Amino acid sequence: MLVYKAIVFLPLIGAIIAGLFGRQIGAKASEVLTTSLMVLAAALSWYVFLSVGFGEHVETIKVPVLRWIQVGGIDVEWALRVDTLTAVMLVVVNSVSTLVHLYSIGYMHHDPHRPRFFAYLSLFTFAMLMLVTSDNLLQMFFGWEGVGLASYLLIGFWFKKPSATAAAMKAFIVNRVGDFGFILGISTVFVLFGSINFETIFAAAATYLPHEGAAPSEAVINLFGMQLDKAHAITGACLLLFMGAMGKSAQFLLHTWLPDAMEGPTPVSALIHAATMVTAGVFLVARMSPIFELSPDALTFVTIIGAITAFFAATVGLVQNDIKRVIAYSTCSQLGYMFVALGVGAYGAAVFHLFTHAFFKALLFLGAGSVIHAVDGEQDMRHMGGLRKHIPVTFWAMTIGTLALTGVGIPGTVIGTAGFFSKDAIIESSYAAHGAAAGFAFVMLVIAALFTSFYSWRLAFLTFFGKPRASHEVMHHVHESPQIMLIPLYVLTIGALLAGFVFHEYFYGEAYAEFWKGALFTSEHNEILHEHHHVPVWVQVSPFAAMLIGFVTAWFMYIKSPETPKKLAESQWVLYQFLLNKWYFDELYDFLFVRSAKALGRFLWKKGDVATIDAYGPNGVAAGVAGLTQRVVRLQSGYLYHYAFAMLLGIAALVTWMMLGSSF
Repeated sequence: MLVYKAIVFLPLIGAIIAGLFGRQIGAKASEVLTTSLMVLAAALSWYVFLSVGFGEHVETIKVPVLRWIQVGGIDVEWALRVDTLTAVMLVVVNSVSTLVHLYSIGYMHHDPHRPRFFAYLSLFTFAMLMLVTSDNLLQMFFGWEGVGLASYLLIGFWFKKPSATAAAMKAFIVNRVGDFGFILGISTVFVLFGSINFETIFAAAATYLPHEGAAPSEAVINLFGMQLDKAHAITGACLLLFMGAMGKSAQFLLHTWLPDAMEGPTPVSALIHAATMVTAGVFLVARMSPIFELSPDALTFVTIIGAITAFFAATVGLVQNDIKRVIAYSTCSQLGYMFVALGVGAYGAAVFHLFTHAFFKALLFLGAGSVIHAVDGEQDMRHMGGLRKHIPVTFWAMTIGTLALTGVGIPGTVIGTAGFFSKDAIIESSYAAHGAAAGFAFVMLVIAALFTSFYSWRLAFLTFFGKPRASHEVMHHVHESPQIMLIPLYVLTIGALLAGFVFHEYFYGEAYAEFWKGALFTSEHNEILHEHHHVPVWVQVSPFAAMLIGFVTAWFMYIKSPETPKKLAESQWVLYQFLLNKWYFDELYDFLFVRSAKALGRFLWKKGDVATIDAYGPNGVAAGVAGLTQRVVRLQSGYLYHYAFAMLLGIAALVTWMMLGSSF
């Protein structure tokens, strides 16, 4: 039991010490302390992963922490729920966070506020651990909001930079939209099942829908004063919960915060995109699989949103020039893949891609940070080029990350990078699921795979190949990163190469049931695990063909004929600007929401605050007192004859009053 508590609370201890006593113990001690505690937490996480996922016990482990809330019918205990899904997330979160801590020692060495930065990193990790170990929806929401707060602090870490503070606010506000749906979803679940504890909810879910021959009254429930069919009520709960997932995992329409999050330091980008915040939505739907399995309509919606997100983000990534933004849109697209898998009922494939994606996406982000470090902070790929000879370790690390992201492997075999196993499993599952939504998703995912290959190799070619486009002074100082930054790249490279090969049979293969032990629920009508193994050969080959076409196209445009991209952009100027400006979502939201909110605020300020409160309220009274005081002050002239005259007037007035008073 102590092991599980240590995994969760060691990062919190590091955050408290570095945050409150960082100035006293110094930056170096803060770095060493927080990183050491993370190393220990990561080692314990791997121990739990191996013992839970590959052990013989089948029961979920519940570790009580304390009695939290007990009001009326709500009895919430703070407890750690540990099953295979939790163990997978512990490995992902703590492993990547540990490597990010280690990498940050070198990347942030020049920053005078390192104790605060490392405190934020550890706080972020603790909040995510709270989320993935939650035993009830309220505890999950606590971690959910903690992740949101920590992301705000990390994205806006360089708070003197206006773009960073704006990005932090944007991330915080956009996520509040999704969180509003999440709160409503939690409330709906409580009304439906009378509890927010997972164990109670999941036990009731299997028998919740009315059985054949049930009385009509059993099919209806009173939900917030409305008489609803139970099936529709379940769908409503799932959609509200998914709304929260859309915000955290940057799905289409609630995606706009994710690219702007690149304003934070690069290690923050790696932590947010690879292991923590954006995977929270995927985890939520996977954890609530017993509920989602009751609602085919909700799963269809999840599938469609995931497919649109994968396609949309891939199109935008085609033309971005900031090296970190390209990788950011890649994250958005890959999250779409995960939600398609969830939507078609392939929960194991979704979590498998989450697992492999953590390795190669962290590798790409930290590799990008190494590139930026080498070229004095430059992030525009148009000002790079020819760097592979100067920073060979970073070049090979990012090349392996690109191979994993694009899913390089031999179809029909077990030879391939991590992305080959997990991404192909999702594409094959979308085809095997049948139905209009699944068919739409299959087409979108294959197209997105082609675009992913193109923009990934475009990044590699622009950054590492061709003639140097940076200034002579910058190229003269280009250097490889220190070993403290390269060690995480070595470790992540191993994961990007081998994670798929080693674990594919357990996450989504023959050993599926033995590995998951019921942590992911699949109904008796869900046969996707079986059917995805029997798709046609052309379906298995389609991701490989898409990857190959994307690679060849990028090679032709940026190596063979480098003048072609400019000509193409000029000939397709409208489309190019549409993609470059991210489908104009920021401008649209600014027009619909930001400007209207500002206009309403100004109207209320002028009509309400200035015209009413300032005139007749406390401000008006204060202004009146101030005016009266100014008039009174004028009486204090300082001249003796003025005071004598005032006294004479006073005496005359007093005598007059006494005379008139006595006459009455």
